[in-house]
Amino acid sequence: MRVSFDLDEVLFVSPNTHKTEQKLLFPLNMIFIERLRLGTPSLIKELQELGYEVWVYTSSFRSERYIRTLFLLYGVKFDGIVNGNRHLNEVQKNSSTILPQKIPSRYRISLHVDDEEVICSWGREYGFDTYKLEAQDDDWKDKIIARAGEIRNKRRALNE
Repeated sequence: MRVSFDLDEVLFVSPNTHKTEQKLLFPLNMIFIERLRLGTPSLIKELQELGYEVWVYTSSFRSERYIRTLFLLYGVKFDGIVNGNRHLNEVQKNSSTILPQKIPSRYRISLHVDDEEVICSWGREYGFDTYKLEAQDDDWKDKIIARAGEIRNKRRALNE
């Protein structure tokens, strides 16, 4: 099962409003200015140890290389990345209908974690489950692992 995360206000947060991982050392902190929500590396690693594929699905146009490198500096390797460019090229394509900025089900993503209500509301229509991450939440990791487990168990029950 695949779990994806948005970047801005989900994995990338402001240290003024959220607890964050340690800043990268100079000069890397001048290149990679984003700060990770506290617990991000351990959550991603734990999800992967539990057998989930972990992806990024963001509407930002940061390059895949930039995203991969930044997270590798924290010891994290994603199983897949969908950025704004990839979404436009593979999902929106030449469609005359404007599609939502994220459709995780197109990449067989079962659970998408986002902070935007509108993204979460598209889940039912486009066939993916969501977890809406609120502001600072010390229990966010446990809640996401529990939500992923619920979805995996529900899918297993349907396949029996």
